[in-house]
Amino acid sequence: MYEPIRTKSVHSMADEAQYPHRSREEELDIQLAGHLAALLAVTDELRLDGPAEEIAAQVSRLRGTPPARHASLSNAEPAALHRRALALAGRALVVAASRADTAAAILSAERMDAHTAALKSRTLVGAP
Repeated sequence: MYEPIRTKSVHSMADEAQYPHRSREEELDIQLAGHLAALLAVTDELRLDGPAEEIAAQVSRLRGTPPARHASLSNAEPAALHRRALALAGRALVVAASRADTAAAILSAERMDAHTAALKSRTLVGAP
């Protein structure tokens, strides 16, 4: 009644070796470097030079090249920047923990503590 399928499905790859595949660790490295680079941009915006250098060193280690630094400053409120940095540090911490990267996890946790403290204090770091 029905004719059998004689061709390969479009969903199966003829030769999967020709397509690049990344390991889970490589994907986590890329994701962690992205979160840390975003955290670096916010840290640069807050003009926190010491922490920015520590974050840049971790991004360099993960990517193998120095990160692009954030040159322009937005008109965002310091509290909004600290909230954004806190969220980014939290994301970086989750990825660092899942890939067992102790150095990045410690740095992320320290940044979370610093931004939480800044949000709780009346005088925000980076306030004009």
